Amino acid sequence: MATFIEMPKLSDTMTVGTVANWLKNEGDAIESGDVIAEIETDKATMELEAFDDGILLKQIAKVGEQVAIGAPIAAIGEEGEEVEVPDAPSAPAASEEKEEEPAEEKSSSSAPAASSSSADSSDRIKASPLAKKLAKSEGVDLSSVKGTGPNGRIVKQDVLDAKEKGGSSSAPASAPAPAAPVTLPGLAIAETQDLPVSSMRGVIAKRLVESKVTAPHFYLQIEVNAANLLATRAKINAELAKVPAEHGGSIKLTVNDFILKASAEALRRVPTMNRAWQGTTIRQNGAVNLAFGVAIEDGLLTPVIRNAESKTLKQIAIEAKELIGKARNKKLSPAEMSDSTFTVTNLGMFGISSFYGIINTPNAGILSVGATENKPIVNEAGEIVPGQIMTIGVSCDHRAVDGAVGAEYLQHLKILLENPALSLI
Repeated sequence: MATFIEMPKLSDTMTVGTVANWLKNEGDAIESGDVIAEIETDKATMELEAFDDGILLKQIAKVGEQVAIGAPIAAIGEEGEEVEVPDAPSAPAASEEKEEEPAEEKSSSSAPAASSSSADSSDRIKASPLAKKLAKSEGVDLSSVKGTGPNGRIVKQDVLDAKEKGGSSSAPASAPAPAAPVTLPGLAIAETQDLPVSSMRGVIAKRLVESKVTAPHFYLQIEVNAANLLATRAKINAELAKVPAEHGGSIKLTVNDFILKASAEALRRVPTMNRAWQGTTIRQNGAVNLAFGVAIEDGLLTPVIRNAESKTLKQIAIEAKELIGKARNKKLSPAEMSDSTFTVTNLGMFGISSFYGIINTPNAGILSVGATENKPIVNEAGEIVPGQIMTIGVSCDHRAVDGAVGAEYLQHLKILLENPALSLI
């Protein structure tokens, strides 16, 4: 009897998963422990293992399809065995129980079931999946039907009306369907379309809204003279380039490595910044689990360097490089993105002078790092001289920390960045 492989729950926040890639084809022999597919969760892309021996009889879920947790995605059994797919919970995005409601427009636009397999022009017509199916069975030409749903979308009742009249259904005169936007030839920057929201993008949106709504943010900013930091980095990298790779010379320090190290050390000096609001209590974290932002195609991932306060600059640089590689290949495990106590985000490489990040709750703060810019400064002798200024800011959760704590943290961070040798101790 065939065994069904179900969509597993790979993270605490996961409600659906997307089949990113099939690594085994139908008809392939499968052994327990074989990786048969890659599953995109709300956080990363994970490998899916089979726990039975046999033949991959059927790929139930297609590549790119969102599947609810517990729903079957593949069947394994004996060669030639027939497969009857059992009923299973559908992914929330595929629901079309109430197509007249505005939410139907959003849900069906992101559901794989909304794509018709037919090659006629109805594929390009804005209609709900149910309306398309009904039109096909009743022989109604969707191109002659006017939609009364959200944004002029054709819904089930429009098709029924068209069938009764033997032609097209007309939208009520009081609520005409909006005209399609006009795009002048040669001026379009991209095709106008409604893109499905990935699991990752959906979770990012939800958490950012929760953070801004629940955590009262306040913002502080300070300027850092980065001249010594840049000079120290250049000298260290120049010396490391002379060392053979087998002796540790392959590493190249980035400005962000120094920032991560200094951020962790500043939290050691100001531990009250390394806190988390928990409703009835405030957690004082005993170690610095430092998250940092890595931009990927569909959003932002925040891998975590654990116990960063006890690691050397070199150790942090090596670990950060490894985590960045995993993030860009969507190979981070949930454990590598959990339990952070503070977050660093850097947009300096894009030339952004200054900005403030949204707090990665339950962290009490997030550090925002801008670009280093050539600016005139006044030295200790009162002279105006060239300077290399980096603007850093911190967004704080006022429930867990006060302004004085955030200011003290930035003060110590400024000292550490302007005297980078302290990071080598």
